[in-house]
Amino acid sequence: MRIGIIGTGTIASAVVRGIANDGHQITVSERSAANAQALAAEFDSVSIASNQGVIDQSDVVILGLMAEAAGDILAPLTFRAYQQVISLMAGASLDAAAALVAPAQARAIMLPFPGIAKGGSPILMLGDETLVGQIFGTRNQVIALQDAAELNAYLCAQAVLSPAARMVSDAANWLGARVSDVAKGEAFLRVLVASSLEGATADALISALNTEGGYNQRLRLHMENAGTGAILAEGLDKLERG
Repeated sequence: MRIGIIGTGTIASAVVRGIANDGHQITVSERSAANAQALAAEFDSVSIASNQGVIDQSDVVILGLMAEAAGDILAPLTFRAYQQVISLMAGASLDAAAALVAPAQARAIMLPFPGIAKGGSPILMLGDETLVGQIFGTRNQVIALQDAAELNAYLCAQAVLSPAARMVSDAANWLGARVSDVAKGEAFLRVLVASSLEGATADALISALNTEGGYNQRLRLHMENAGTGAILAEGLDKLERG
């Protein structure tokens, strides 16, 4: 495909890296010039153009912009009716994106994570699952959602990643004060958590680790009794309410 990316921030750059070796012709915009230049230097399939140049050279256009800035950036540009647009803007609905790119077709909102650069990452999306799957589904898990409310709920729930990482970091720091190799301790905990959850549901893993009087059960019950579950639910509710 001829794919254009307007905006080359961290996530948009990861998106480009995830598909740059798939045979596409990719044009990235001059915004975030250092990122754009790095991508063009890294991949023969990537070239740089102005925002309008990106549109002129693409059949599929991906919007990697901040929602609050998108209107001013896109207003002077000319899209064409045959073009399909995928928005990475979490703060703009599909209808809002459609108004910004008419007469092009806003086909999907897609919310990727940095892991898309290497593959094996979940991709939240609303809209045309076929289009998103054709471009990104070979190496990633495309999770198609029903409506904006469901998308918002997923956005809230994915925020568990930061506190989960914080908990692993805190445990690694605790371990690091007691062992000879701090980095090895953190690497052990990262692999332990990732590999254990990859092959089992969370409930199944909790059950498997629920040996009476075992280390995992004792620590989990200590944290539950301290109210961590209620605090997490309270935080998610606040996110959902905005």
